[in-house]
Amino acid sequence: MAEIERSVAGAETVPEDLLDAFLAYERAILSNDLDALDAWFAPGPDTMRGDDAGLLVGHDTVSAFRAQRGGVSARVIERIEHRALAEDVALIVSTSRFLAGGRGLQTQVWTRTAEGWRITAAHVSPRPKAFDRAVWRTVGDPLFQGAWQGPLAGLTVAVKDLFAIRGYRIGAGNPAYLESVKAETRTAPAVGDLLRGGASLRGIARTDEFAYSIAGDNSHYGTPPNGAVPGALPGGSSSGPASAVATGQADIGLATDTAGSIRVPASYQGLWGLRTTHGLVPRQGLLPLAQSFDTVGWIARDGATLQRVADWCLSYDGSASTENAEGESGAGLPHRFVVPEEVLEATEPATRAAFEALLGRLGIAAERVRIGDLAGYHDPFRIVQGAEAWRNNGEWLRAHPGATGSAVAERFRDAAAITSEQEHAAREALAVLKTRIDAVVRDATMILPTTPGPAPLRTSDGARVAAVRTATLRMTTPAAVAGIPALSAPLLTVDARMGPAPVGVCLASRAGTDIALVRLARELSSPLETS
Repeated sequence: MAEIERSVAGAETVPEDLLDAFLAYERAILSNDLDALDAWFAPGPDTMRGDDAGLLVGHDTVSAFRAQRGGVSARVIERIEHRALAEDVALIVSTSRFLAGGRGLQTQVWTRTAEGWRITAAHVSPRPKAFDRAVWRTVGDPLFQGAWQGPLAGLTVAVKDLFAIRGYRIGAGNPAYLESVKAETRTAPAVGDLLRGGASLRGIARTDEFAYSIAGDNSHYGTPPNGAVPGALPGGSSSGPASAVATGQADIGLATDTAGSIRVPASYQGLWGLRTTHGLVPRQGLLPLAQSFDTVGWIARDGATLQRVADWCLSYDGSASTENAEGESGAGLPHRFVVPEEVLEATEPATRAAFEALLGRLGIAAERVRIGDLAGYHDPFRIVQGAEAWRNNGEWLRAHPGATGSAVAERFRDAAAITSEQEHAAREALAVLKTRIDAVVRDATMILPTTPGPAPLRTSDGARVAAVRTATLRMTTPAAVAGIPALSAPLLTVDARMGPAPVGVCLASRAGTDIALVRLARELSSPLETS
């Protein structure tokens, strides 16, 4: 095999010891020998690796990414180009042909060290994909053309796989469910509003199974990429639409937020995400998880796009999305901000410091308020959510044992055990909590970090992911309990293992002030964008 490798076009121009190192590294890649790959990359904080997902800096950061990558497809090096950059520094550019089809390009800077040649910088251009099946269930260019004109003309939409689209089945992130249902005969109003505004349907995007997760992983289809932090979880359950928007494959994500499923992926991927007032956008044609909390909303890369969507979908004459509006969507909001102390106490130290610094930069003298123990919101929320989720899906789950991934299956098992007495007591507790939050936002806007910190790595152990999930839900459920609009804006950056990572800032206001909330968030972000 080594002799064949040495016959690659251009190999004769490479110094023999450097060619030996290059070929050994290539063999380590194909066998996914993590120890060998770590050894071939130069140690230290300056080593770099980049690809279409982003840039990694530092040997340990590169190593952490490689551990969760899972190897590369079988390939053959077809050509090598070598250039000497300086004494003991060389550039190698090689082209590869994948046995499964497609070609790639590898660029490496090699430096001679005391241990021999080592890679100090690398860039990989992988073979192009028809589409990423972890992000998309079905995709087109476009899949469906909307109106040719309107305020949303030229924008493309990734629709979470919970909404009805005429002629397509709802998949709910589960292949067995997709096979068991019939094609929809009507399109959900939330989809139709976007199409009437001129947007086009790019495709149907993945969701965590039955939307019963906030991590963004899916045991059947894989984990969509985090468009901001390579190797990190994307956040869910609106994982597909968020990743599609973050990676530039769509401009708008039509999504749902029950306990944080818009706000969390927006925070993790540096996006804008709006959870609308509960009941403002009709849920006809939406596969429910828990009707008491399920809310429709949108994800975008920038505030201007989100405002275009909100202005159209929540205010135009004849909009299907405003049939339940209370006539206050365009009202102004007072510039009085309050920060829940309990949320700050649940936030990771680096995030808390960045948030406090942000308030100072914006000149916000936010009042600190106590809203009560966050577990006191999450626990009754979880009970009502679980009871409704089991009523919605229990019959199908009993008929399809073993059809869901282990984490979702465990949540449904817990949901099945909830008694009517427990649900009744939880609903009574939630009514009191809703009144408390409504009082807080009556004449003020809550401002808080959206999540405890940046997105966890895909390689994080189950206990770590579970702990982050609980802490995150305790921060996101107060707005869900109250049914008020909540917007996550990408205003924080926090150092993480994979490098600087985004964390959202959440604004929440009284019911019906959705449009005003978007405008307020844009107003706050404006000085940060120009500084």
